[in-house]
Amino acid sequence: MTKTELVTRVAGEAGLPKKTADSVLKAFVAAIHQSLKGKDGQIRIPDLGTFLVAQRKARKGVNPQTKKKIKIPASKVPRFRAAKALREAAKQAV
Repeated sequence: MTKTELVTRVAGEAGLPKKTADSVLKAFVAAIHQSLKGKDGQIRIPDLGTFLVAQRKARKGVNPQTKKKIKIPASKVPRFRAAKALREAAKQAV
């Protein structure tokens, strides 16, 4: 599903104009970004899941072109843990 298809579906189900649905989707994504940047670093949405920031440890890797060993620094990465309702919906997908 593309963003346009999602906006169309949300607009239809909520009885909103597409422009309003697009604004709501943009605000939703911005709220997730701000929450991950914040002190808590996570946002939980019932029946969808939890967006959070995870810490990756530093590790050793290999450059595939040169085959040289390299050090990969520690970093923070976004993670998503699906809620039980979302996992169940995925199991029933055709």
